[in-house]
Amino acid sequence: MQINVSNRVSTLKPSAIREIFKSLTDPSVISFAAGNPSPESFPVDAMQKFANDIFEKQSTTALQYSITEGYIPLREEILKRQKEKFGIGKDFDTVLVMTGGQQGIEHTCKVLCNEGDTIICEEPTFIGALNAFRSYGCKLAGVPMDDDGINIEKLEEAAKANPNAKILYLIPTFQNPTGKTMSLEKRKACLEIAKKYDLFILEDNPYGELRFSGDDVPTIKSMDTEGRVIYCSSFSKILSAGMRVGFLLLHEDVAAKIAIIKQVSDVHTNIFFQLMCHKFLTEYDLDGHIAKIKKLYGHKASLMLKCLDENMPEGFTYTRPDGGLFIWGDMPKTIADPKAFIKELADNKLAVVPGATFMCDGEAVCHGFRMNYSTPSDEQIVKGVNILAEVAKRNLK
Repeated sequence: MQINVSNRVSTLKPSAIREIFKSLTDPSVISFAAGNPSPESFPVDAMQKFANDIFEKQSTTALQYSITEGYIPLREEILKRQKEKFGIGKDFDTVLVMTGGQQGIEHTCKVLCNEGDTIICEEPTFIGALNAFRSYGCKLAGVPMDDDGINIEKLEEAAKANPNAKILYLIPTFQNPTGKTMSLEKRKACLEIAKKYDLFILEDNPYGELRFSGDDVPTIKSMDTEGRVIYCSSFSKILSAGMRVGFLLLHEDVAAKIAIIKQVSDVHTNIFFQLMCHKFLTEYDLDGHIAKIKKLYGHKASLMLKCLDENMPEGFTYTRPDGGLFIWGDMPKTIADPKAFIKELADNKLAVVPGATFMCDGEAVCHGFRMNYSTPSDEQIVKGVNILAEVAKRNLK
């Protein structure tokens, strides 16, 4: 039987990260390829207690249909927390609870873009967003990054060259995959360019609370005076990724359209876990819990960077993040076949994510690769970097 799929999905390819996960059934493979929070970060005891409370006192609410926009007390607490911690949320803003941040990205694209419209992105950027944009037939315009975020001159060039651009997609804080943080000056410049060329900014901030060094930088949304910035975040990195509870904070007029889209997509986000998140916001020391996660990730990042500093040969470079989950490595251009290098790492029982995965043109040659430090153990970090260094030295010879 021949299966003819729609044009919309015929060119889509599975995420290389998901494909890598399939190969990790071998317990001898060390994975720097994940994007997961550490299992050590899960507040299991509190979840068990709150689950019991919910089934004892709110069982009907937890097991019945709910409203599409999200559990109202949770939406109110999210807005309150975002105002207090990040200074975001104007009178025209509201909160929509999403089934993970990924749904927020996908629904924003679905509501704002027609097929053939352009979305301008940092390059490299999050593969989940790229595939969401591709699924609606959007064109992608990648803008290279400097150490302090997107290159502003090239961003303006991209905006000029793409008059049908609708969205500027940014991960300003602890960017996935590079770990870089955009400077305040560049955040302001991005907002001005968005105003000048009438773009929405989709500010994706799932890692913002995971800073373990340096000073906080204001969100772009905190500078938004007209509802141009759609802010996307989630509870995945601070509570549990498996809960699939995220949110959008955005102008109420755009929110009304996204709510319609969500209604025909999944009706509403899992209400049991919405109730759970509400309890964590109102009955738990969430800031204290996040402080423990930041200490854990700060240790793991420092260990990985120390091992890289001590073992990697000259010519290989890597970012030094102040938070989040990722370090981005770059191999020298003298390594002619980056894919072969990544495969050699895999053959030596180390998995990293090839940089081409995060490019607007997935077939482009990319000498970068993403490493994750949140999930491997300390022993695995040390051993994995040793494998990386050995393969790197062989390839340089």
